[in-house]
Amino acid sequence: MPADTRTRHVAVVVNTASRTGAAALRLVEGELHRAGVEAVDVHRVDSGAQLPGALAEAVGAEPDMVLVGGGDGTIGCAASVLAHTGTTLDVLPLGTANDFARTLEIPSALPAAIDTLLSGKVVDIDLGRVNGSVFLNVASLGLSVAVTRRLTPQLKRRLGQLAYPAATLAAYRHHRPFAARLELGDGSVLELEDLMQVAVGNGRHYGGGLTVSPTASIDDHLLDVYAIGRGRLRDHVSVARLLRSGHLIEHDRVHHVTTRSVRVVTDEPLDVNLDGELAAMTPASFEVDRNALHVVVPQHSRAAQLD
Repeated sequence: MPADTRTRHVAVVVNTASRTGAAALRLVEGELHRAGVEAVDVHRVDSGAQLPGALAEAVGAEPDMVLVGGGDGTIGCAASVLAHTGTTLDVLPLGTANDFARTLEIPSALPAAIDTLLSGKVVDIDLGRVNGSVFLNVASLGLSVAVTRRLTPQLKRRLGQLAYPAATLAAYRHHRPFAARLELGDGSVLELEDLMQVAVGNGRHYGGGLTVSPTASIDDHLLDVYAIGRGRLRDHVSVARLLRSGHLIEHDRVHHVTTRSVRVVTDEPLDVNLDGELAAMTPASFEVDRNALHVVVPQHSRAAQLD
């Protein structure tokens, strides 16, 4: 379905606290008007605390589309509000990693991303949920939580994409292994010990361009679950080399399954990282929310289709 915005009512919610948000807002508004959009309602967000209220106000006006500019945390909050509604989400990637946009094959360059909003197609995608909360890309526990705690806004502004490996190396030095029981949707159970990390992927990309698995898709109605066992330093170096392609799932230190749901129980309660936000704790129940959200993607995108 084409994303025809010529006569539509579009709400714009832009996180101006994101890396390029303030500069993007004026450009987006002007381009929408030039494209002939009949009504454009702009909601400027200067902090994360303002975001839920701005989204509620935007959706309350019943627009055809909500254009949201920000990083994956901002987009995830919007997805939670728009899930299973008739309103389409337009994604303007303004964060550091922009993994959700990468999964959808939305360009990172601002002019090309805006062009996608005006000329793209509408598809529907799955969302992940953990204890009811939405995630777009990956929910994880273990090492990734320590990385998130070290991945401060100051570090991201200073290092950009290099902030992710820098935070990972720092977290690795202080990591403490844990045990987990994975109760899969088909009734099978995996008892795992001496773990570094458990990750549950809904989309394809996470962590600044890493890949969940070679076959992961945000439209396959499945979660990709992998658990990395602790090993020697050279084991983790070899796993790290496979993170970008997703072939880490073939490593002998990694357990990988696909499922529609999984309950994760750990030997002690652990925080769960949802797309960079610590928003849940174990025990945690993960499930795929099928065809939950309409989004605009480029015409050439292979990420999803409209079911």
